[in-house]
Amino acid sequence: MKHQIGSWTSAGFLVAGFWGLYAFATFPTTWTQPIMWTAFLSCPIAFASFHFHFALGVYWSLLANAATYALVGLMVENLRRPVIHAN
Repeated sequence: MKHQIGSWTSAGFLVAGFWGLYAFATFPTTWTQPIMWTAFLSCPIAFASFHFHFALGVYWSLLANAATYALVGLMVENLRRPVIHAN
């Protein structure tokens, strides 16, 4: 199960990294509404930062998104695990 949680954490890190690179590449232009909602759904710390009006650096965003994906992955993997009944 450790490998699955590591995979979820890596996915969260890569998603946040992608959005960071995308933001740096398209900085002067404005983001359209569908792109913003896609970023908010795939990177929940960005939504929290936008909603509660606090600035968040790219490195902290990477770390927070990886931790969020790890927690979601832990919940999903625990739900996927077969239940073993001991008699």
